[in-house]
Amino acid sequence: MTETARRMISPFFVKEAIDCLRRQGKSPERLLATLGLSAQIDVPISAESYGALWLAIAAEIDDEFFGMGGRPMRRGSFTLLCHCVLHARTLDQALRRALRFLNIVLEDPKGHIDVVDGLAHIVLTDGKDAHSAFAYRTYWILLHGIACWLIGRRIPLRMVDFRCAEPGHGADYRQFFGAPVRFSQPASRLAFDASLLKLPVTRSEQALKQFLRNAPANILVRYRYDAGLAASVRKRLRQLPPASWKAFDDLAAQMRMSPSTLRHRLHAEGQNYAAIRDEIRRDLAIEMLQTTEFGVGEIATRLGFSEPSAFHRAFRKWTARSPAAFRKEMTARNR
Repeated sequence: MTETARRMISPFFVKEAIDCLRRQGKSPERLLATLGLSAQIDVPISAESYGALWLAIAAEIDDEFFGMGGRPMRRGSFTLLCHCVLHARTLDQALRRALRFLNIVLEDPKGHIDVVDGLAHIVLTDGKDAHSAFAYRTYWILLHGIACWLIGRRIPLRMVDFRCAEPGHGADYRQFFGAPVRFSQPASRLAFDASLLKLPVTRSEQALKQFLRNAPANILVRYRYDAGLAASVRKRLRQLPPASWKAFDDLAAQMRMSPSTLRHRLHAEGQNYAAIRDEIRRDLAIEMLQTTEFGVGEIATRLGFSEPSAFHRAFRKWTARSPAAFRKEMTARNR
């Protein structure tokens, strides 16, 4: 996915935010006009514009959770949440503090952490009925965005489950999270590698001021780690077509270190070579399916897969859709 595409927010998410305003008995037209947005949103808008809309709606209804929680998340709650977790020692401690804070503020849904088979699951339980997909998405944006910022790197998601039924634009949810997304599940949950829980919180009070100055636009974009060894590996891989990527030992030699040293240093950043390659391949696959007319076999070859069936399996793991089904959904949505 290109950087420009990554910073754009689907018009369906904009409409859902506006619908939350209407449910509060507020007319969105004046608010949209003050933000320079059209009353009819039919095309994606920038993360910055969506962030401004989020803040404007929060000011209008005094609720940073769009009126979707058991209780309002009063203005200023997000700032207090960030101060609450800033001095945690590890991501694990920060997430547990964040969940306690949100449980008190929102009351419904309530979140907790389960660690099962090497995955950390953030599980949400509802007071009674399932919330909307938009409500769960908003919760994940807040929690995942803060978590990524605290440790200074993007946390790759392994799965995202929604208790509610799939909305008409479910493909937008799959693209937004960049991970397998399932609807109509027993509980809403977000999962990532449990090893990341041990990573230290690296941010300062001064860094928090800058972070809050740019929020929430900065947590709407899938967080990219911009420093460290993993970033160097990503940069090297993006400079070459996937079919030309080096084997791990060759890459280590190119970077003037032993394979064991490279592996150890990537592990210290909560990364590994296979996951980095997977992430880049996934983004390239989604981009090619949306912006080119290449057949699935051609895309598989360009991504360095030995055969189309291997690409099919990988893409289903990433998006819970076949490449053809994903392209069909995207085409239908963009008509």
